[in-house]
This record gives sequence, C-alpha cells and structure tokens, in this order.
Amino acid sequence: YRSDLVRASDTAESLLQRLGIADPQAVSFLRNNPLASENILGRTGRLVTAQASNDHQLEKLIVRWVVEGNNTDFQRLTLQRNAAGSFDVVIDSAPLEVRTRMAGGTIQSTLFAATDAAGIPDHIATQVADIFPEINFRRLFKGDRFTFVYETLEADGELLRSNRVLSAQFVNRGKTYEAMWFQEPGQRGSYYAMDGSSLRRAYLSSPVEFSRVSSGFAMRMHPIHNTWRKHLGTDFAAATGTKVRTVGDGVVEFAGWQNGFGNVVFIKHSNSSHVTVYAHLSRIDVKKGQPVEQGQSIGAVGATGWATGPHLHFEFRVNGVHQDPQTVIAKSEANEISAKVRQQFKQ
Repeated sequence: YRSDLVRASDTAESLLQRLGIADPQAVSFLRNNPLASENILGRTGRLVTAQASNDHQLEKLIVRWVVEGNNTDFQRLTLQRNAAGSFDVVIDSAPLEVRTRMAGGTIQSTLFAATDAAGIPDHIATQVADIFPEINFRRLFKGDRFTFVYETLEADGELLRSNRVLSAQFVNRGKTYEAMWFQEPGQRGSYYAMDGSSLRRAYLSSPVEFSRVSSGFAMRMHPIHNTWRKHLGTDFAAATGTKVRTVGDGVVEFAGWQNGFGNVVFIKHSNSSHVTVYAHLSRIDVKKGQPVEQGQSIGAVGATGWATGPHLHFEFRVNGVHQDPQTVIAKSEANEISAKVRQQFKQ
C-alpha cells in the first residue's frame, strides 16, 4: 500500500512508478481509459492510494478529491483489477468528514520551515499571516512560537484538504497575539481577539498570499523607460498563475486591457473614495459590475503590458490620488462585533 499526491507533470508511467508499481498493463489502461486519464493525469494535488501485489502488479488504485466550492462531499475514483485480469473503473461520491487538529512549533528560521516541521499545511500558515497583519512574518525571530487549531476535510480517514483556522496563538518577540474564529448568526464569520475586539480589517495586508515585495512606493529607475519616476504602487514578485485576491469588499469598476497595465482590474471599495488596482495579470476572473468579497480571487499574476517579468503591480487610490498601499491598509479600521452577541462570543 502506498499513497501520494498527483502532480501536474505526471504521466501514467511516472505516477505508477512513484507508487512502486511495475505493471505495463496498468500503465496502458491508465493512459487510454478516458475516465481514468481525465480524472487522474495532470490533476495536481489529488490524493492517490495504490494497492499492489508482491510482484508490483497493480491490484487497486483509489483517487480522492474535493470539487472546488463543495465542502460537504468528495469524489472517489476506484480502479480495480477484475477476475479476468483487466481493470474496472467507477466514480462515486461520499460525505466529507470535518475534523479538528491542533499543532504548534517554534521558529528557528522562517514561518514555513517551522510549520513544515510541525506538519502544518501551507494553507494554514498563509491564513495566520492574514489574521495577524501587525506581525512581520518576513522577519520573525528565533524562539517565536505558535499554536494553531484548524479544521481538516477528510475522506475515508485520509486528509484531503486543510480548511479554516479556528484559533491561533502567536508569540512574537515576547508579545502574545491570539485570535478566535466566530460567526454571528446571519453574518459572515471573522476573527476576534479574546476580549471580543475584531481582528478583521477593512483591507488585507497583501493582494497575494504572503509574497516578497520587490518594489515599494518610492522613486525608482523605471525598468522599461530607463528614467527616474515615482513608483505609484507596490510590486509583488510571484510566479505566473499565482492567485491574486481583492484586499477588500467592493465592486469591479473595470476589468480588461489598459495600455502599460496590460490585463488589469480596478475595484471600487465600500468606502467609495477608495479604489485598488491589480495590473499585469495573466488572466482575469471577474467582470465589470461584479461584487467581490475580501480575499476573493480576481485573476492571476502575469507579465502583460509593460512588465519585464511576472509580478503583480498593486495600487491604492484615495479620491483619485495615489497613496502608499501599506499606509492606507495599516490605518484601516477593524469591524467590531455587535454587542448583542458579545456574551455568546465570551462563552
């Protein structure tokens, strides 16, 4: 028995070989059967479990995955050798099991190194970076420590995906930060400190998950025009295809091609004087007039327009005037919990 995750580059041969199987008949079936090849090959991150005989012949292959947007059921493909020596393949669905896990660790170098050592998924680490915007996760200190409680989605007892952080404690330079997930009836859930004060700001600290800043809001040598110009935003270096998210609730004001910006999205926020700009996208996932929520994917990093390489150019405009995004975001006020449910939160 062996389990692994499907990779985008997998062929039938490479996947089965990684699972310890040497079975030309199984390779041929996986490559040529439409149901099997369509749902396994090239499907990044799907959990695959193989059962093989002592001579490395495939007996059973099970692949499990969650369809995007569905947190209640999972899909299961079963490929099994039959009595005639060939293979049968079926797809069914079954309920996901939601479980809770707790894990912690100590920083020795970086956040991801510490969460890897603790067996905590990257998805949980990036959520925590959003929950505590006042912590500089790019400059943590050796000895900083953390404990997270989070949900997992499991299928047949196997972990398929991490879900939401339920609570978190992070000790940074001796100061303790704590957060608890809470959802008011009929309202969108959010994170709160233990005294009930909200940690959810009007804007996220970054339009991409925990990425390196390559160019800030300042004078710089323009990479294409070779002249000194004020850089009217923040550039986030990231690979092409990296998800770009809106930093706050709002409505798409423009989505399309615009001169040096290439593929670009403008979002007008709940505060009507605030507009954010997301430029050089490889693709756009929203349309003009569409309402969007904080953290929602609006496109992907690219190098369209006047760009020398893949990155996201991000701007914040207040009444049409360019402002340093980090300054505006830092001043954004938290949304407070209502008094009528404060006692429920305390319980």
